[in-house]
Amino acid sequence: MDFSIYLSPINIPDYNIHGSNYEKRIGDLLRIHTSESGFPDLEDIHIAIFGVNESRLSVNNKGTEKAADAVRNYFYQLYPINSKIKVADLGNIKCGNDIEDTYFAVKTIAENLMKQKIIPVIIGGSQDITYANYLAYENMGQIINITSIDSSFDLGNAEENFNSQSYLSKIILHQPNFLFNFTNIGYQTYFVNQEAIQLMRSLYFDVYRLGHIRSNMEDVEPLVRNADLVSFDISSIRQSEAPGNANASPNGFDGEEACKIARYAGLSDKLTSFGIYEINPEFDQNGHTAHLAAQIIWYFIDGVYQRKGDFPHKQKKDYLKYIVGMEDNEHEIVFYKSKRSGRWWMQVPLNNPMQGKYERHFMVPCSFKDYETANNNEIPDRWWQVYQKLM
Repeated sequence: MDFSIYLSPINIPDYNIHGSNYEKRIGDLLRIHTSESGFPDLEDIHIAIFGVNESRLSVNNKGTEKAADAVRNYFYQLYPINSKIKVADLGNIKCGNDIEDTYFAVKTIAENLMKQKIIPVIIGGSQDITYANYLAYENMGQIINITSIDSSFDLGNAEENFNSQSYLSKIILHQPNFLFNFTNIGYQTYFVNQEAIQLMRSLYFDVYRLGHIRSNMEDVEPLVRNADLVSFDISSIRQSEAPGNANASPNGFDGEEACKIARYAGLSDKLTSFGIYEINPEFDQNGHTAHLAAQIIWYFIDGVYQRKGDFPHKQKKDYLKYIVGMEDNEHEIVFYKSKRSGRWWMQVPLNNPMQGKYERHFMVPCSFKDYETANNNEIPDRWWQVYQKLM
């Protein structure tokens, strides 16, 4: 497929990317789409970055279409994880005549990259681009999980027009629906009405308050390990550390926590696409937000190159198996611990007719704390929610 029909090239002189012969920067190692060299060869590429110059449906944050170039200015100058990274920068998606044209371009590019086993990293643009990223899975025959790092749920109002703060409703209502689970990490209660929280729970979605997550950062790893798609709203980070957003709040994650979450996402063998949104250079101060976004992407890439390849699909010999029976004798929970990474999963029983359709979801990432919970004769919340969906 000719991706270049959707993408504008990068103008390299705009960036200070080159180190010395002995100090290669990321900008020296990327395969970059430029006017001079043309579209890069994607042979053996693992990760492909592209920007989306789109903010027409942004709520109170116009200017996010300029984010990708601002982030590149810092990302290209960072030192690489190692000199063998295989990452391409495809340029920026051209803003379509209609918003649907932009969505189609994002969907088409992301879908084709994933079919080539290349992870797309999307630099938005407004967060409604997440919907276009979701559509990329439609023709791939996958039922997927989405994890959003956000201070709210972006459900919006079903009676209002679609925008960057209602993309989740669009995903939930889309037919055919291929969303198995949605997880929100870091919502702030004063930004979310109680009806929305009840709705999320009635759908057996996972939602976690900012305060809980910040006090239990180790809980984030199994949450993002279960995701196919991660959507990172920069407004989930506190204003003092990411001022480049018109909807920034005094509270939120700090920069170190944001980078840790991104690295956890990269480590997930299951995750196949990552997007960061709502960065607005017009509100930024000394490039502070763009610089942090560049580091978030750096940590995500670092995670990808540290993957263990230990998701327990079928081969169980590399795992320790633990069976915990509940006192009611109605349930038993089977846990698997990877000998390679020390990570945990719990198995949810499936009826045979459903085995093929939900094969990717009955092994639920968890932590040692979930194993301890089961040993205390309590069913872990994550196990119970998946069990309810599969009944």
